[in-house]
Order: sequence, then structure tokens, then C-alpha cells
Amino acid sequence: MSGSKLSDVSFEDAATRAPEPGDHELLGLTVHSLPAMPRAQAAMDDAQRSRSGRLKMLLVLLVCAAPVIASYFTYYVIRPEGRRNFGELIVPQKEIPAVQARRLDGSTVDLRSLQGQWLLVSVSGGACDAQCQGTLYLQRQLRESMGKDKERVDWVWLIADDAEPPAAIAPGLASATVLRVPPAALQQWLAPQAGQRLQDHLYVVDPLGHWMLRFPPQLPQADAARARRDLERLLRASSSWDKEGR
Repeated sequence: MSGSKLSDVSFEDAATRAPEPGDHELLGLTVHSLPAMPRAQAAMDDAQRSRSGRLKMLLVLLVCAAPVIASYFTYYVIRPEGRRNFGELIVPQKEIPAVQARRLDGSTVDLRSLQGQWLLVSVSGGACDAQCQGTLYLQRQLRESMGKDKERVDWVWLIADDAEPPAAIAPGLASATVLRVPPAALQQWLAPQAGQRLQDHLYVVDPLGHWMLRFPPQLPQADAARARRDLERLLRASSSWDKEGR
């Protein structure tokens, strides 16, 4: 019956007539209750979209990182050939610093431009004494021993002062990357074992720019084969995502 009464009242009459007992209920239902439902649903939809977006972003990051994670897992957990690595794993790994290095001709280059290759790194003064020259020779031989994979490895000599390298060793550096780097920047990035000097080690940096391995100090020729096996396993474990060239 209340429905028929409402249908008989004109818009003008409704503005002037006294409200009937049921009117407050109808107004409360119409004005206040119904809009609350869409707002709650919209909030739930927004929350759902936000969760979905975060999940998709996480999945993308995991897909991108999966090859790198798998290669490190293969090398350090599964350990191909059933033996421990000869070099010392660096934890946590340290990224190449954002610093300007200088080539021997005086031009500058961002040290981070070395990323994109496996790096076999040595450090010394420019005068390069007998130990330094032996280390440079060992670096070159290790790289050459990689055979077809040698193009995935750069051997890098970082000079920590302004001294000029001996002219006699220049021909042997033709395939090396030689850069002068401020000593403070080197000390923040690379580090020797306790009681050793920075120039006593060879350091391995992965293609993402992380220093991740350090060979024993003053590596003798007799142990060069063990260092080579470490490099071979690293290259093999990363072959699915790391290719030669930057």
C-alpha cells in the first residue's frame, strides 16, 4: 500500500507534505547505505590490482636474475667435478666503484665501463717490478689458456700511482686493459688477505661488475693450473647468460 501512495504523489506535493513514518527509513536506505557499497568494492579492487602489480614485478625480477642465480648455484653449491674452488669466494661481493680512471694516454674512462666481461685483475705501481711483471705474464697465460672462451675474459692491470710503465713491457700489454685508478678507490673495492698487500693477489670480477673471487697471494706457476680450473668452471657455469663481448 505504501507503494501506491508514493506513486500518486506529484513532485510538487512531495516537497510540501509532511513526511510519513516510513519515509525516514527509505531516505536512510537510499541516501546513506547504497553509496557505501561501491566505495568498499572499489577499495577492494584497488588492493587486488596493487597486489597483482607487485607480484608481476617480482616475477619479472626473478626471471631476469634466474640465469645468474643458477650459475652461482651450480658453481658454489653443486660444485662441478666434485671439488672445492681454489680461489677464495668474496662475501659480500663488491661492485665496481663509480670512479673515473685514466688510460696511459691520459684520457679518462668510467671504471664501470669494464662491466660486461669476466675480468682477471691485478694491481701494482706503474714502475712494475719483477713480481708485477710475473703477475702480468701469468694473467696473459691464464687468459690464453681459456681457448675459445678467452674472448669472454679481459685481463686488467690497474695502476695505483703516476709512475710510467717500463717501455720493455709495452709489447706484452697489447691485449691488456691498463688503467690508472686512485688508490683510495681501489682500497674501497678490492682487498688483500690479512697480512698481504693489494698487489699480491689476482682478483676475479664477474660480468655484472661484482668482485667475487680472490686467488692466493703471489700465485706460483705451479698453481696456475688450479686457478685455470676455477676460471673454466666459472665460464662453464655462466655460459647460458654470458656471451663474449660487451
